[in-house]
Amino acid sequence: MKIAVAKGDGIGPEIMDAVLSIFEANKVPLEYDVVEMGKWVFDKGFSNGMTPEAQQTIETLGILFKGPMETPKGKGVKSVNVTARKTWNTYANKRVFQTLHGVDTVFSKAGIPIDVTIVRENIEDTYGGIEHMLTHDVALSRRFITRPGSMQVIRYAFEMAKKKGARRITCGHKANIMKITDGLFLECFYEVAKEFPELKADDVIVDDLCMKLVTRPDLFDVVVLTNLQGDIVSDLCAGLVGGLGFAPSANIGDHICIFEAVHGTAPDIAGKNIANPTALLLSGLSMLRHLGFMENAAVIENALLYTLESGVHTGDFGDKSKPSVNTTEFAKAIIANFGKTPEHGAKQIFPNKPVTPTQYELEENPLIMSKEASGESIVGVDFFVEFAGQPNDVADKCLKVIGDKFKLITISNRGTQVWPKGSVFTNVVNQYRCRVESVNDAPIEQAAVAELYMKFQAEFKVCSLELLNMWDGKKAYSLAQGQ
Repeated sequence: MKIAVAKGDGIGPEIMDAVLSIFEANKVPLEYDVVEMGKWVFDKGFSNGMTPEAQQTIETLGILFKGPMETPKGKGVKSVNVTARKTWNTYANKRVFQTLHGVDTVFSKAGIPIDVTIVRENIEDTYGGIEHMLTHDVALSRRFITRPGSMQVIRYAFEMAKKKGARRITCGHKANIMKITDGLFLECFYEVAKEFPELKADDVIVDDLCMKLVTRPDLFDVVVLTNLQGDIVSDLCAGLVGGLGFAPSANIGDHICIFEAVHGTAPDIAGKNIANPTALLLSGLSMLRHLGFMENAAVIENALLYTLESGVHTGDFGDKSKPSVNTTEFAKAIIANFGKTPEHGAKQIFPNKPVTPTQYELEENPLIMSKEASGESIVGVDFFVEFAGQPNDVADKCLKVIGDKFKLITISNRGTQVWPKGSVFTNVVNQYRCRVESVNDAPIEQAAVAELYMKFQAEFKVCSLELLNMWDGKKAYSLAQGQ
């Protein structure tokens, strides 16, 4: 079976070579097609951090095993790591955090075992990177949460939890504040939960989740979150088990999957052969299991766990009274321990059942869409306008142009209502949201909105606008603070 390999930047090539040497010694039946990705590819003029040949190879083989990669700073280019995940719709980022004996942490010293799996939505949220300056003082980032995207990652999380025999699955969210976006994600969670009655499904507000994770991480099993919150919480969990050097990562999609180390490129130690390859090895083991090489994965992981228990360590962790080993020596120690069983966390050995990745030849972009609710209508519009003045002055200008078909409902600034009621203690910036709705909530046509826009732009610089939609009589937009 052939897979694509991108060695990465900084310490990437040396830790990748170490991991592949372990695979080779264990006779893992894989061939590797090394592709060009990373900072040095950016420097050659490829704005997405990969050559066209690399993209074609990965899309043909369906599996990418990659080392850490750096994105050039200050050049206006996007992260190659995020670009790869989004381009190939690897919608679920799975990261398993377990106590590793030989890696001392506060929890290992207290005898509290950790086995937490974080599933992070990988495509949407603020990671769309869609940002604009609305005025010279006001920046806007658009946050997309979609029903189909949420269903993809949540269904994966439930199916994975059932397969691993999890006792509990938790949705981390901020739906108490972001009632529509996180509210949609939470709604999808409980919709899927109905199909898995054998799992205890619950939800926790993300700030409370973080507090509970650093006090009682043993209470959690599988946690699914939106993209940004999942990014933060997964790094928090890495800190619970020893750091990013022990945090594997799998990015799962329907057509392509990426297995990678999520730590940095550590350019300060690159080329010195002293980097810790554990995170990349654990990611590789996740890849082997994904491909059905269960026996190889178990033998290698047991050897890794035995090696850690024996006190063998690279310079970034372990008993400082014992001399550290370099990257190559660490890999050789693992190889020497093939067939040995660790005292803690030994993996049961099952026979290999290789699953060849399906090779797809897509002719068009897959469209993912849920069934639309009936009774859609537009009942108003939010105009985001630039204005360096007081709320009453904004209101006077709005009332001057809206006519008798519309009514001015509220004016807010940074999300807080400042008209028709508010407080003079509310600081305002030079950008307001003016909410205009139709009289008697009657449906309106987009042409009427366009006509109203022309009137608004005569009085203001209109930075942006959003339609106010309703489905089945339910408002599909939020209220201002204090409205």
